[in-house]
Amino acid sequence: MKTGHLTCWHCLTTEDVFNKLQTTSGGLSSSEAFRLLGVYGPNRIHAERRTSPLKLLVAQFKNVLILTLLIATLLSVYLGHGFEAVAIAVIVLFAVLLGFVQEFRAEKAIEALREMAAPLARVMRDGKEAVINASELVPGDILLLAVGDRVAADARLLQASNLRADEASLTGESLPSEKDVEAVLSEDAAPGDQKNMVFAGTSISYGRASAVVVSTGMATEFGRIAAMLQNVETEKTPLQKNLDKVGSALAGVALLIVLVIVVFGLFRGQSFIEMLIFGIALAVAVVPEALPAVVTISLALGVQRMVKRNALMRRLPVVETLGSTTVICSDKTGTLTRDEMTVRTLYSSGVFIDVNGSGYNPEGSLAVVDGGSLPESLNELLLAGVLCNDARIVKSDSGFWGVAGDPTEGALLVVARKAGLNELTLRQLYERLDERPFSSETKKMMTLHRMGETTKAFIKGAPEVLLADSVAVRCSEGVKALDDPLRAALLAEADNLGKRALRVLAFAVKDGADMSSAGDGMTFLGFAGMIDPPRAEAGDAVRQCLAAGIRPVMITGDHPLTAEAIARELGILRDGKVVTGAMLQTMSAEELRHSVGSVSVFARVAPEHKLRIVEALQMNGEVVAMTGDGVNDAPALKKADIGISMGLTGTDVSKEASAMMLMDDNFATIVAAVEEGRGIYDNIKKYLTYLLSSNIGELGLMAGATLMGIPLPLSAVQILYVNLATDGFPALALAVDPSERDIMLRSPNNPKKGIFTPSVLAFMLTGGIWSTMVNLSLFLWAFASGRTLQESMTMTFVSLVLIQFFKAYNFRSEKVSLFVRPFANRWLNLAIVWELVMLIAIINVPFLQRLFGTCLLTPEDWVIVIGSAMTVVPIIELLKWLMRSGRFGF
Repeated sequence: MKTGHLTCWHCLTTEDVFNKLQTTSGGLSSSEAFRLLGVYGPNRIHAERRTSPLKLLVAQFKNVLILTLLIATLLSVYLGHGFEAVAIAVIVLFAVLLGFVQEFRAEKAIEALREMAAPLARVMRDGKEAVINASELVPGDILLLAVGDRVAADARLLQASNLRADEASLTGESLPSEKDVEAVLSEDAAPGDQKNMVFAGTSISYGRASAVVVSTGMATEFGRIAAMLQNVETEKTPLQKNLDKVGSALAGVALLIVLVIVVFGLFRGQSFIEMLIFGIALAVAVVPEALPAVVTISLALGVQRMVKRNALMRRLPVVETLGSTTVICSDKTGTLTRDEMTVRTLYSSGVFIDVNGSGYNPEGSLAVVDGGSLPESLNELLLAGVLCNDARIVKSDSGFWGVAGDPTEGALLVVARKAGLNELTLRQLYERLDERPFSSETKKMMTLHRMGETTKAFIKGAPEVLLADSVAVRCSEGVKALDDPLRAALLAEADNLGKRALRVLAFAVKDGADMSSAGDGMTFLGFAGMIDPPRAEAGDAVRQCLAAGIRPVMITGDHPLTAEAIARELGILRDGKVVTGAMLQTMSAEELRHSVGSVSVFARVAPEHKLRIVEALQMNGEVVAMTGDGVNDAPALKKADIGISMGLTGTDVSKEASAMMLMDDNFATIVAAVEEGRGIYDNIKKYLTYLLSSNIGELGLMAGATLMGIPLPLSAVQILYVNLATDGFPALALAVDPSERDIMLRSPNNPKKGIFTPSVLAFMLTGGIWSTMVNLSLFLWAFASGRTLQESMTMTFVSLVLIQFFKAYNFRSEKVSLFVRPFANRWLNLAIVWELVMLIAIINVPFLQRLFGTCLLTPEDWVIVIGSAMTVVPIIELLKWLMRSGRFGF
């Protein structure tokens, strides 16, 4: 279905637009509009692809580990172990439902985007004004816009009076965009530079206008974003990929074990059924049944800790991705900056004055750059900023300061308060008699006030305009004539401020004026340079990212000069250049892939550019976090390995597309979240290593006994108990192990290496093989010493459990010794105490003895068993020493 045109509308004059759309300033007729509605379709965002809830649910079972556990459930039922079968089934159900809920919620991103569309539109139909449902708009309709209106479709401006549009959610611009009807722009102009256009989903913050609709529905800028959202495939997290590999490997090993054991037994003359049951029992021992539960609970506990640090995870599996993050692509406005215009510099009587403090909180001070007292003329400059001003600053019940009105005017009120001037008192004292609002044509605003027995006009606007109209300048000696050399010098000072990415406003005054003469013969007062400043904590956060091996990249729709200034101040940009959207547009995918490794700032970018940057980084093997708060960020947020939205200022679209939300909109919170993510990843690695090492020990014990032709050292119920309980609780306790102190001084986890690094494999194999050797030797010795098979099995069962308890403490760190803060994890202490109580009960309570096939042990047996289990400690400590020393490549 067609929804608009591919014409470059911002490249055309209004006359050309009328000709192409075959419409007039009186609008379309109702019959023509109805016909066009059939051609272009309703003006609404629609989803191209919808996944049914049933398909989403079925997709959860495509995980190899889930399928393996389902097989384990059936095998447990076959073996007659109903309790174990129910336990495994509950774990599977929990993991499946959790995944389903997360993916179902992710589908809401398009719905949130659709809800941003305006419900009604004011148009010209049949030559007269009418209000219609916005979904009925078609190209050629004439839109009528006023302050507060949400634009219902993309439109080319026809007439405008002082029009400014809030396009922050679409372009990332921190200030309302000033519009110019007469502008005819180049084809490569980004949406933020298209001054002759208004866009669906944005709002009118000042003035009024008429515009001809050129694109509707999916052909609008918002529609293109929706299409990108629909086409973006969410990548699996590094952990999910690793666990899939683990699951596949374990499933293959389990099948191989069954085949080998059955074949081996048949060669020895044992019955097929007997060997099949034994092979199944060994296969069940290979699969760590508690793994999905432990992973899920670990992530959930990590999420709770992150909430306390103002980071809300919306998709559970991506928690651990934070630990692997190598690049953070950050939007500028509202993320790295406060989204609050702040006056940084004042110029009066030939001196520059620094202004301390940031944002709308009127706390701060003023000081002359080179020292000395503030010039007397400064008071009149600030007075001009207060009186030639329609904004208000307000304090909320929660204590936060904000602006009602234009952010630039709000910044002028704040700096006046820092100097001790209260706008409420001054406005009451100096009555406004008349005004001439700011317009894009005059580039200035004028107000006339009663000042005792006389009047005074205050003017603010573009420096070049006010300097051209001024005949004098206020300076330290009084008022002096403004000649051409002085005018040029003052204009050069304003240009220098502009090169620092400051927005410069000039101020002038005229005594005894009326509005007809106020614009001529003015006395120039000076400048104010302002900017949306970086958050105070953002600089520290950037430095912490760099120390942690994470590269911050700024991607913004704002002006390149502004982006460069903020990036240099924060330390994001130290070398290299700023790449604009126009430059990026000319790059091929391969060229961009080679460039993104060295470019730290992208400015004036469109939504598809952000998506391309994220994709290029991912092609280079980077794990990308993308922060943002606007609609324009949503596709990149969804594509990134972890999308991070702003909880306070973020749009619903960005929140639904993201995996994590910052509840305080604070970039520094990302660093705290990365620290938590690294800790969670470390802990997942710890207990996965622990679980698999334990399973290697169990498998080695059972397989060794089979190959040696001796009785089985453990029963099937004992194997299942060790897997579900003895392995599970300590592993879960490792999930909340305190982070190691150097965690934010390490390089990010490399997802290409996966979980099974050489050090992890060394731990798994050393722990598992030593467990096999100790327990198999203990069983052989006990059976050979004249003890019954039940006594020998009981000693081996207890030894296996205890050796895994010792390993749990050893596996808390790959390099730090067990004897450094050994009991720092209180949950592990409680888990071990509980399991010891259960173990003693299984050995001593008659009912449990019958269930588990155990018997009482003598004190001598206990000493032998405990001594055997403790031998794993020096073995693992030796391995840690080798790792610390750097031997064998660890």
